[in-house]
Amino acid sequence: MLFRKLGILTIITIYLLVLAGGIVRSTGSGMGCPDWPKCFGMLVPPTDVSQLPPNYQEIYAEKLHGEVEFNATKTWIEYANRLVGAFTGLVVFATFLASIYYYFKKDRVIVYLSFLGVILIGANGALGKYVVDSFLKPGVVTLHMLLAVLVVFVLLYSIARAWSEVIKVEKIENKSTLNRLLILTLVVSTSQVLLGTQVREAIDKVIANPLFGYDRNTWIEQMGLPFMIHRSYSLLILALHVYLIVYLKKNINAEGLIYKFMITLLVIVVIEVLSGIIMAYFGVPAYIQPIHLTLAILSLGIQFIIYLLTNSERVFKARTELGVVKN
Repeated sequence: MLFRKLGILTIITIYLLVLAGGIVRSTGSGMGCPDWPKCFGMLVPPTDVSQLPPNYQEIYAEKLHGEVEFNATKTWIEYANRLVGAFTGLVVFATFLASIYYYFKKDRVIVYLSFLGVILIGANGALGKYVVDSFLKPGVVTLHMLLAVLVVFVLLYSIARAWSEVIKVEKIENKSTLNRLLILTLVVSTSQVLLGTQVREAIDKVIANPLFGYDRNTWIEQMGLPFMIHRSYSLLILALHVYLIVYLKKNINAEGLIYKFMITLLVIVVIEVLSGIIMAYFGVPAYIQPIHLTLAILSLGIQFIIYLLTNSERVFKARTELGVVKN
């Protein structure tokens, strides 16, 4: 079915958008395009300073907040991020249209959620403009990322509801305990993501400090409490996921879809922890930061999928209720 295929494409593009946003943040390219939606007043940004007006530094001095030297690399990184965002918006809208065609008479909850996804993507795009206008204001950047997480959850529910028609999951014993563990893991992992944004904001402050900002190897030691908590939390999260695997293994009748998702989740968490270790001991490499962020958001998405699949009978059984029209 087209809707299910578009749904998978939608989730992929959203995660690519998260990755692109992480690259923008880690490379300091957020102000690569000082205006929005155009870039230096152009639909296609310049590749060389000669393509800009001679007085571009005066024109964009206020918006650039002191970053008055044109940097083509940063400009095109930010421009690519905007292109990915625009493409994601189109895919989400196409998914919404497909939901109307396939589910308006069959399961309107899917249509409503798909429409909500369109609204949230649009709102996050508008928030992206404010991020630029506010010169990457820390709280706004964090909200921008959290709204992306909300979009993932909304669309994952919609898509999982559609796929519930054709997939089967293994039988799980003691499901109530597993649910409590999953909810705890989701809460702790979301808190860890929030702590991660605080660490990133602390890094920005260190970078801006003329005494420390020039030396990447000293950034971590200047972090203080936010980094210490973030690092300790990672061990708790890893332990939670290992326990989830062990518990699930003991309470399933076969290693089916849920178990495969759980193994995938554990692998992602391990890689995420390793990427955090690399950042802590190797001067916070710019190329690792977006990977670390994307893995964090990916793990949240998979946790949510596992919760939905574990409770598929309860979550999706009301297909003739909550806005669903019987044939």
